[in-house]
Parts: sequence; C-alpha cells; structure tokens
Amino acid sequence: MDAASYIWMDGEMVPWADAKVHVLSHALHYGSGVFEGIRAYETPEGTAVFRLTDHIERLHRSAGAYGIPMTHSVDALVAACKEVVRVNELESAYIRPIVFYGYGGMALDPSPCEVQTVVAAWRWGAYLGDEGVRHGIRVRISSWRRISQSSFVPVAKGTGQYLNSILAKQEALRTGYDEAVMLTEDGIVSEGSGENIFVVRDGVVSTPPVGAGILDGITRASVTKLLGDDGIEVRERSITRGDLLGADEVFFTGTAAEVTPIREVDDRTIGKGEPGPVTRRAQELFADTVTGKLAAYRHWLEYV
Repeated sequence: MDAASYIWMDGEMVPWADAKVHVLSHALHYGSGVFEGIRAYETPEGTAVFRLTDHIERLHRSAGAYGIPMTHSVDALVAACKEVVRVNELESAYIRPIVFYGYGGMALDPSPCEVQTVVAAWRWGAYLGDEGVRHGIRVRISSWRRISQSSFVPVAKGTGQYLNSILAKQEALRTGYDEAVMLTEDGIVSEGSGENIFVVRDGVVSTPPVGAGILDGITRASVTKLLGDDGIEVRERSITRGDLLGADEVFFTGTAAEVTPIREVDDRTIGKGEPGPVTRRAQELFADTVTGKLAAYRHWLEYV
C-alpha cells in the first residue's frame, strides 16, 4: 500500500501512522462494519471523484441494512472524501470510507459500542494488474459458493461477509489463477470475489441480476448505461457456468477492477484469448467517462 499523509477520523485529520483503533473494537472481532470503495481520477478540470454521492448513499443503505447508526450525514461524508484527497495532494486516488462498531463491549450485541467513521485515500493502480487490463486475466470457478440472501445481505458492503470473498480469492491465487468466479448455492453465476461479471455472446451483453447474490455495483450500473447508450444491448439474466465457457467475451467491473477482461475460465480460452471488441469498447467508454472526456456523463464526476 502506498501510504498517504492523513486519514479522516470522525471529523479530524490524523497522521497516517497514528490512525489507530482499540484492539477490542467490536468490528475487529465480529466484522460489524460497512464500507465503500471509491475512485478519484485526474481530469483536465482537476481531480474528480466518480459517482461519490452515489457511493456514500450506498454506504448509508448498507449501514441501515445491518442496523448500524450513522453518525455523519451523506453531505458530511462527501465533503470528508474530497477533503482527504485534497489534503493528501492526490491527483488520483482510491478512497475507502468505513463505518464500524468500535470499543465498548464484547458481546454479540454491538449496541454498547461507539460507532466510528473513517475515510482514507491513497494511490492505487490497476487492481488486477496492468497486464490484466491490457490482455485479460485467468479465472477459475471457485469451490466456495457465494453467500446467500438467507444468511447475509449481499447487496450491502458488510465487512464480515467479505470472508467469503477472501476464501475464494486465496483459492484462486493458490492454484495459479488471477481471480475467482463464485456461483450461488444453485450453481448459477454470481460474481467475482470483488467484482461484477459480464458475458458477451453474439454482440449481446448479459450480467447476473441482484437476485444472484451480487453486490449491486455502481461501476456495473455505469457500464450498463454506457454500453446501452452506445447501442449495445445489455440484459440482466441468470448465467450458467456453460454460458461463461461458451461466451465470446467475459469481463469484470468494479471500482477497484474498473473494466478488466477475462481471457480464460477454468483453463478454457474465451473467444480468441484476448479482449474482444465489446470489452474494449466498455473500457474506452468507462475511461473517457471517469476522466471527464464525455460531456454527457460529467454529472457523475464530483470535483475535489
């Protein structure tokens, strides 16, 4: 991690090395927190955060889903995200707001604990590597199934539930792959360990619905809109393992992953083994949007 200078903690800028919490914080022991991942980009008009308010609104919804009382408003956290980018003099950045139960009790009931809110930002390049963005990555179908809506709230970004994703990611890396694709308990394609997934067949793009246990990704929604406006049909539908293996193109989307092509699934080559035209178009449209080159989508940018 490329350390920055300051982290915002409940309204105060704290030096990076001094941004600490108690070892008996409830969230450390039970995963009782929610978070967001957001990116800021360098544009000709200055640094801009992509869909910042949308992310912070989702943070509030995630907290509501898990019964965590928010102590800072949407507007206050939007301002905090901009401030932490500004004071750290970051032209581009990954931003991590997190809200969690801190010190105050060790029973499963977190209500005696204080709620803490932190916003950090740092420089972070391509999550799945520059080579992966250019040439595509290798993925495997994970043996770990995606958590179901009967056990967690998959549409919320709860900290504890990401143990499910960690298991899948570790398995993929340990067995020589870049990333995992997770299936539901019924064997339907859900998402990557930290990304939404899209499949292209005969020029039509498909992506799993929220009912497949996915995070309702903001990058996913953005790419769906960009491709649709560009005249490419995008559908939400159930996707099978066979759909992946028989696809012309497959790609991931996410705040960290942005738009990352997939060239192999379970050692089967996808298409021609390189990013296809729809994937390349999605990458181009997304890159031009986040850097302010497309006027029609500048309302998604919030300038620092």
